[in-house]
Amino acid sequence: MTTNTTTFAAVRSNTAAFVLAMTVGVVLLTVSGMAQATVLHDAAHDQRHAMAFPCH
Repeated sequence: MTTNTTTFAAVRSNTAAFVLAMTVGVVLLTVSGMAQATVLHDAAHDQRHAMAFPCH
């Protein structure tokens, strides 16, 4: 494997990771923007309990 091939593979891998992270971020923002406040609160509350984090 040459240096150029290795560099190209690393750049391609980084680009794929960036695109995936951006896609997940946009999906999370869209879903949370469309959800009602009570739904988000209940989901966060349930997550705190699942992680055994005291929330009240």
